[in-house]
Amino acid sequence: MEDAALLRAIIENAIDGIITIDDRGHIESINPSACKLFQYAPDEVIGKNVSVLMPSPDREHHDEYIHRYQRTGKPHIIGIGREVLGLRKNGSVFPFRLAVSEVQFSGRKIYTGFIHDLSREKEAEEKLKHHAALLEGQVEERTQSLKQTVEALQRAKEEVSQSLEKEKELSQLKSRFVSMASHEFRTPLSSIQLSAVLIEKYTELLDNPQIRKHIGKIKSSVNNLTSILNDFLSLEKLEAGKVEPQYSTFDIVRFSEEITEEMQLVAKQNQNIIYQHTGTESIITLDQTLLKNCIINLIGNATKYSGENTFIEFNTEINESGLIVTIKDNGIGIPESDQKHLFEAFFRAHNTGNIPGTGLGLNIVTRYVALMNGTIRFESQVNQGTSFTLSFPL
Repeated sequence: MEDAALLRAIIENAIDGIITIDDRGHIESINPSACKLFQYAPDEVIGKNVSVLMPSPDREHHDEYIHRYQRTGKPHIIGIGREVLGLRKNGSVFPFRLAVSEVQFSGRKIYTGFIHDLSREKEAEEKLKHHAALLEGQVEERTQSLKQTVEALQRAKEEVSQSLEKEKELSQLKSRFVSMASHEFRTPLSSIQLSAVLIEKYTELLDNPQIRKHIGKIKSSVNNLTSILNDFLSLEKLEAGKVEPQYSTFDIVRFSEEITEEMQLVAKQNQNIIYQHTGTESIITLDQTLLKNCIINLIGNATKYSGENTFIEFNTEINESGLIVTIKDNGIGIPESDQKHLFEAFFRAHNTGNIPGTGLGLNIVTRYVALMNGTIRFESQVNQGTSFTLSFPL
């Protein structure tokens, strides 16, 4: 008796709906959760065929399902489970996962159905689809707008460049390009980034790898465009003479370790950035922002132009002459014919292929280093890697 009472208490308080039917499909029992789902009182459905809880076409074929199973022994739902639709008393339809088990009791067969309401999950899924479609449309629209803007700016640059004879006129063109790009890029990028973050929050309700993959692509594209925009803005400030070193005293080891951790997060698979400091001193006085931009740019290039499963060496040294910073990789290298143009704005080596970039990074690094009275040099061989060395007097 105690076991029976315990079993009844479990069934009566179960979160999911539980319905039992006989071998003719008539409802024998229904727990409160199932009553709530279908909006029926127990006496309204007990004794009736369970098909009363089903919309068409399942309503018309349910008895056939039972007879076929009893005749062939091949289950359609029993012991398998599937997503089906339920019909409420008010005529509305809702989705649920149905699991049916067969029980032999007192010489007869009883079928027990376990009902898990999927309404909230389906609603969340529909919201995700809606937001994904909305975001896809926004991305397509913004991408097309940006493409048209870039194409228009490129045409303008080519037309004006053909008629320009002085470097001053070319610099003015670059400034106009940067100003327009700053306006055209930042607003759509912020909108896309915000939409991606919101959709990522919705994915917490569902485990959907495709949604996660596309969100990752959106974020990656936004980061690439943001990096391009930052290069243009940095160049504009340098051209306008708005960049002045702000010196401060700091620990180069701690400073470099933080950069290493930051860049390791964006490195390729199994790329390892190895940092090492040489010398007993670690306190220097330089512009932290300019130095960080230089190092991040060089390490970023090292990871970009090196393959997976490679090492990036990042070393700092303080000696009698000052601070020396070295970043070395084993990547694609720089062709000898391109090396004399390496620090020119908008120049990219011929072996970079489809690897994204603006051709501004090294030009900006060179100018930042010069602002801090430093020097930059490099050594490179095709397919054997590149080493950049920055030197600053202390």
